[in-house]
Amino acid sequence: MARSKEFEINTVLDKAVDLFWRQGYEKTSVQELVDGMGIHRRSLYDTFGDKHQLFMDVLNRYHSTLNSNITNRIHHSSSAKEAIRQLFKMVVSCAENQPKGCLTVNAAVELSLLDPEVAVKIHEQFFASEQLLYDLLVSGQQTGEFPEHYDAASLSLYLHNAWVGLRVMIKTTEDKEKLESIINTTLAVLD
Repeated sequence: MARSKEFEINTVLDKAVDLFWRQGYEKTSVQELVDGMGIHRRSLYDTFGDKHQLFMDVLNRYHSTLNSNITNRIHHSSSAKEAIRQLFKMVVSCAENQPKGCLTVNAAVELSLLDPEVAVKIHEQFFASEQLLYDLLVSGQQTGEFPEHYDAASLSLYLHNAWVGLRVMIKTTEDKEKLESIINTTLAVLD
């Protein structure tokens, strides 16, 4: 008779998200995952396969949580410009116990050139972010908030690049004024 799992998958995945986010893929050992997730080594392998598959599950969990947070931010925005600003502000207004930066960006830097499966996942997430920005820009053009002559496709790539850059910058400074200035300067292109 098979033993039932004594843990909730998303709870242990969230613990793995935190470990990989803080330490990166290569620097996180299986033993650290077992200890940090509070599960047995056998349970890790039975449930997630191996460290790499666990990391892929972690990226899926992280993206799901991030996308939910983004949707909440956008839903409560009064305009397309405010929605875009909220995307940038969520980078600098993270919880104090949350790791700095972004797991997606960390994985892109650490693994995209080395791991084709991770590269595909990062590409999918970056494309989804670019598409979200594009949709917000087009929506803003349709309501007259942004000039129609803007090339929404090119501008969405520019904004996405700046958004990724901010997620790197947050790891190097605690200076909120500097980060706010970067956001304001970046978004001035929309004025």
